[in-house]
Amino acid sequence: MTSPLRDELKAFETLAENFALKELSPRREESDRYPFGPFPDDILEKAYEVGFLGITLPEELGGIGQGISALCNVLERICRADASLGAVIFTNTLSQEIIMRAGGSDILGRILSSPADAKGFLIAFPSYSNPAEHSGLPAAKKGANGYALSGKVDYAVLGNLASHALVPARTSGLDGYSLFLISLNDPRVRKSEPVFSLGVHACPACDLVLSNAEATLIGGEDRGKDPYEDASDFMNAAAAAMSLGVMRGSFDYALAYCNEREQGGWPIVNWSEIKMILSSMAVQVEVAGMAVSEACCAIENKVSNGKTLARAAALFVQDAACLLTTDGIQVLGGYGYMKDYGQEKRFRDAKQLQALLGLSPLRKLRFMDQINAKA
Repeated sequence: MTSPLRDELKAFETLAENFALKELSPRREESDRYPFGPFPDDILEKAYEVGFLGITLPEELGGIGQGISALCNVLERICRADASLGAVIFTNTLSQEIIMRAGGSDILGRILSSPADAKGFLIAFPSYSNPAEHSGLPAAKKGANGYALSGKVDYAVLGNLASHALVPARTSGLDGYSLFLISLNDPRVRKSEPVFSLGVHACPACDLVLSNAEATLIGGEDRGKDPYEDASDFMNAAAAAMSLGVMRGSFDYALAYCNEREQGGWPIVNWSEIKMILSSMAVQVEVAGMAVSEACCAIENKVSNGKTLARAAALFVQDAACLLTTDGIQVLGGYGYMKDYGQEKRFRDAKQLQALLGLSPLRKLRFMDQINAKA
């Protein structure tokens, strides 16, 4: 007899698998052309309609109130087909989680109460960097009518799609930073053209230039670090799940190709060299899956080393995805480098996702410092 929770998670898995098969796989190459082709607005709207943009958001705020396991299950299955939508879901969830952990649930509820469309439900954030490691954060000034921000926000993910952005900014000369919510419809906010990056093209980013933009403080001044770190620890498991999805997508395609492709009258999957590569890929996928599952269980059960496990899972699976997707290209030979087959995109996406929540080398150094401090 299965538990109600397991039945609920299974329903999300099935929903995400069907969505990926029907909406994402047939249009992967088309979506990858953005910003030189149209953005897939209809896919974003459908993702919003089924609840993917508010998986962990409480029901009273317009979400579906699920935990990290549901989020990871959805992200993994979405990213098997196309990691771009996964990155949209990830960034939006990260913004929501930071705001809630900073005590801004009421503010979040107001801006999400009646969005006109999916874009009205999105909150942009520079999700490829850790604000504590950024020396050029915007400056915040407090006046009679509240706060105003001036400066530049580099690589604000979803910045040219979302209605609002969560912006880390300096409120003093101290090392700390504060969190502010701004409207991206404010005329004092200037957006660049979408930045053409390595991967996940249909999860675009842009640079923002703020000129005394009106801003709402989330939490207290110079208190942005704790809610960011708390949310990023939670989201490390989600980052790992995305890379796991890319790995599974690459392996599944490689295996199917090698079973269909024949040379010398029999499928190349029977060649020992190919079989060794596929075997290594299969092992990596299974180990990565265990790492993600363990991280989710640790977070949901609030075990003492849960945050450490989530950070380790993200670092390990992201590195593994970069290696595995290289093999995914290799077994296809020359076809692996062609856009029609999707393997080169999975490699680009894996490298892009490796930088989520900050550059991998810096995150590894910080992880080792934390381990050493406990020794």
